[in-house]
Amino acid sequence: MLKGKNILLGITGSIAAYKAAILVRLLIKEGANVKVVMTPLAKEFITPLTLAVLSKHPIMVDFYNPENGDWNSHVSAGIWADLYLIAPATANTIGKMANGIADNLLLTTYLSAKCPIMIAPAMDLDMYKHVAVQQNIQTLRSHGNIVLEATDGELASGLSGKGRMPEPEAILEQVRIFFADKQELKGRKVLITAGPTYEKIDDVRFIGNFSSGKMGFALAEKFRDRGADVTLISGPVNLDTPIGVERINVTSADEMYKIVTEKASDYDIIVSCAAVADFAPERQVEGKLKRGNDGLILKLKSTKDIAAELGRNKKTSQILVGFALEAENEMDNAQKKLESKGLDMIVLNSIQDEGACFGTDTNKITIIEKGGKISAYPLKNKTSVAEDIVNKIIEKI
Repeated sequence: MLKGKNILLGITGSIAAYKAAILVRLLIKEGANVKVVMTPLAKEFITPLTLAVLSKHPIMVDFYNPENGDWNSHVSAGIWADLYLIAPATANTIGKMANGIADNLLLTTYLSAKCPIMIAPAMDLDMYKHVAVQQNIQTLRSHGNIVLEATDGELASGLSGKGRMPEPEAILEQVRIFFADKQELKGRKVLITAGPTYEKIDDVRFIGNFSSGKMGFALAEKFRDRGADVTLISGPVNLDTPIGVERINVTSADEMYKIVTEKASDYDIIVSCAAVADFAPERQVEGKLKRGNDGLILKLKSTKDIAAELGRNKKTSQILVGFALEAENEMDNAQKKLESKGLDMIVLNSIQDEGACFGTDTNKITIIEKGGKISAYPLKNKTSVAEDIVNKIIEKI
């Protein structure tokens, strides 16, 4: 199940750190490649030498070795990993993770990691049930992290209650389930459009919109995590390409139309997330238009409707998903688009909802499916929204 999976194990300063040795052995026995990053205090509970022998990799604790200049790249570690498992995770580390504090290598790796994160809390029962700790755990979950429940039992304090880190065998099972659940789309090809399009007026000006591309890029990552072969066709955005995703850059609506329609027949799932301009200047001027005393009148023409073209040529086996950003009569307009464009489902969001439009890290969506089923979701970060959309598509499959 875990053969060839790269797992980065984070160990913090808890008495439960001694269980990390068993966890490393179990993961490697399952075929995983394991590297370990520790907080300085974790070394008081288990030695780096023990973990280095078991994992067959040097242990990362400090940012660099002052004697020879060797350094541990938190970015490279996060890119290498298929899963970042932090076990045990103390209340201190959980609080810092929830609030973006990065004062050691384990935490900087967390903030830069591009892989999914799994966290196994370990602390005394009163600490675990404290409102601050529970709020921090909820914050981490809302950010898309997987936080395992602490278990009941005898604690290091001598008290008995909830706060124990799950046993290594139980954590291993959660890791197995994670990778099993994430491969439902293995062998399927997914095409996603993202970002805005820029329609040239002249060589220095354009008509565009405020789309950041974050929603489409989050979808690409989530489809990739579920085993799909993902192609991302992106308008002009300032975002890094998700690891393992093929990216094709375009500028205009016409460029996006040509590439999408040429490639569409090769894909099982197509998600039209891009905010494609509805209009483009009828005439594009070379050079730069000069200011005139009478102002400037632009004559616009409609751009080609990519989603409608996909619907007209849809294969029986394909799933087509569109997006609808509406300002009024949101539900009626989205349902009309769903039907007129031949989509299987449409993702509706409204500019009336605060924090749910262009340029934000959050979104609030309603998914409308062909056949009338409607699923509404609360405001979430776009990573979690992408997970909801992918889950709904998998349900349909």
